[in-house]
Amino acid sequence: MFFQDEARFGRIDNVCSCWVPPHSRALVGNQIIRQYTYLYGAFCPETGEQFSMILPYANTACMDIYLGEFSKQFSDYRVIMGMDNASWHSSDISKKLDNIVPLFQPPHSPELNPSENVWHYVRESGHFKNRTFKSIEEVEDQLIVAANTLLSNRDKIKSITGFGWVKKALEGNMIAV
Repeated sequence: MFFQDEARFGRIDNVCSCWVPPHSRALVGNQIIRQYTYLYGAFCPETGEQFSMILPYANTACMDIYLGEFSKQFSDYRVIMGMDNASWHSSDISKKLDNIVPLFQPPHSPELNPSENVWHYVRESGHFKNRTFKSIEEVEDQLIVAANTLLSNRDKIKSITGFGWVKKALEGNMIAV
């Protein structure tokens, strides 16, 4: 089972507190430029596998591209994919792709999707804190670094996405879909 979500990253700075040596002052940029890109990702709490792509928009066309590539990557498996009810997550996914079975979470409940915690981790782990990006390409380059850092650490993905109810479901203690 994978949990899927997408997150917006952009050039508006994430200014926050940081450590500096005594008698020093932190120098941190501060810009408000509304230029964004999206990181789509799906994460397996059981194995720690992930699949992510950077796409320019959060819409049906980009979601179709993402799911098509995910389907190819995991073509040997039938995957249950937990996802939210965003308007671009169409319910006819299972008609388009034979190996993905969507499992939609209730509306207005992002706390049920473990992949939300991945985005929080990416933002807070130093990849985006107190950084000023001169272009959207720099944001995308940093997203690649962040995704590759996570990709190489399956235990980290398992710890971030391993909610108690997810572990019980994977153990077979909940109703199977």
